[in-house]
Amino acid sequence: MQYRQLGNTNLKLSRLSYGASPLGSVFRNISEQDGIRTVHTALDLGINYIDVSPYYGNTVAETVLGKALKSVPRDKYILSTKAGRYGSDFTDFDFSASRIRESLEESFARLGVDYVDILYLHDIEFGDLQQVFDESIPCLQALRDEGKIGYFGVTGYPLKIFAETINRYQIDCILSYCRYGLHDTSLSTLLPKLDEKNIGIINASPTGMGLLTKRGAPDWHPGTPELLAASKQAVALCDQHGVDPTAIALQFAIDHPSIVSTLVGTANPENIVKNVKWAEQTYDVELTHKIRKIYEGVSCIWPSGYEKNQDN
Repeated sequence: MQYRQLGNTNLKLSRLSYGASPLGSVFRNISEQDGIRTVHTALDLGINYIDVSPYYGNTVAETVLGKALKSVPRDKYILSTKAGRYGSDFTDFDFSASRIRESLEESFARLGVDYVDILYLHDIEFGDLQQVFDESIPCLQALRDEGKIGYFGVTGYPLKIFAETINRYQIDCILSYCRYGLHDTSLSTLLPKLDEKNIGIINASPTGMGLLTKRGAPDWHPGTPELLAASKQAVALCDQHGVDPTAIALQFAIDHPSIVSTLVGTANPENIVKNVKWAEQTYDVELTHKIRKIYEGVSCIWPSGYEKNQDN
């Protein structure tokens, strides 16, 4: 496993990291014991960074992860969680300082820790960015100064929110999802600015939330019919070449030198083993070009959050 420095922090993250949302049965009902074994397998294979959120499975993911980490020495993993998002409706977001503090203490209790390495504001496009800038981020700075968190950042889907945030604050890192992968490489437009400010970049969902998988996108996927159709064509092309679409999607995503770590989520120990093996292999450059060509001219982004916070 390779490790990369996260921006200006003292953290070195595994190039492949573990996204714990499946522990909350977000995508399918899972066995708690399988989930715990998956976490232990990931750590045994050299993955040292785990990301979770109280939103995943309505706190279930944090609870299961806490059980998995109970037997693991604290210095063996880097842990991040989030605050601000607690459900799917706009009313389920609360970026007030008081709720951030309460949320962090609740996460501590579920995770069985008294400190997290990184705390993110979760999907800030669903909040009032003025509140995020005037109240939420100063709260994270205070929590860092108090020693409750090591570093802080923001997460979300639109690139616009990251651009506005880093123009206002020197945050430690961002967590972006579905914006750097075979279906959509638009995060690359923001990478020079992030690199210039030495802000660490975490990439999530390299398959585009299931677009580039054998199973295909779930029914709830927000992508356009055009995007879903193109992705089915891309998966069929991979099948013709005898390549697992998840493998090449992952390999392409982790290859960018500016991306510190890419999150993969599963609650199956066998899948985490496959992901680690895939991450150690090179990808078929010619096939990636063919896949990227399928997406040319296709609208590959979707609305997320308040309209004023969305990308044009």
